[in-house]
Parts: sequence; structure tokens; C-alpha cells
Amino acid sequence: MTQLEVLYRYEMHPTEAAMAAVGAMRQVYGIRGIQFDEASKTVLTEYDATRLNKATVAQLLRRAGIDIVEEIPLSTPKPAEPEPEAAAK
Repeated sequence: MTQLEVLYRYEMHPTEAAMAAVGAMRQVYGIRGIQFDEASKTVLTEYDATRLNKATVAQLLRRAGIDIVEEIPLSTPKPAEPEPEAAAK
């Protein structure tokens, strides 16, 4: 089992019906957990990568009624190291 997390930002706050559908998503084989952060309007989903992928997770959230706008990277890319200066002649 390979556990991964994906973070999505949503636009509109979920309705009561959408939250009930998200609750039912927890029964999907491979979904490990779903956490909402209402302040930042994000939803963090932990899933089994041997069963699901990011596209499937996003589709499940959209079908539940969550208005997903974008995926937010969980880690920031490592900054590029500066080129070593040419040796003095």
C-alpha cells in the first residue's frame, strides 16, 4: 500500500448534501481520509496510490459536489542552486 495525499482548493463552501456525499466517499476502497480546512478553503485527501490516482480523487470530490478549483502542491520545489562562478584566470 502506498499512501499519498493530495490538496485541493475549492471555491464555494460545500452544501450539506455535498458533505453527506463526501462522508460516503470514505467507503470507497482506497480513500484513507478527508480533511477540510474552511479557513483556507482546502480539502486534503489521503488515498492509496495502488488503488486510486489524483484524477480519480478529484473526480470523486467533484461528483460529491465539491467545487474544486486547483491542486495545491504539498511541498515546495527545491530552489535551483546558483551556477559556480568561472575560475579566475
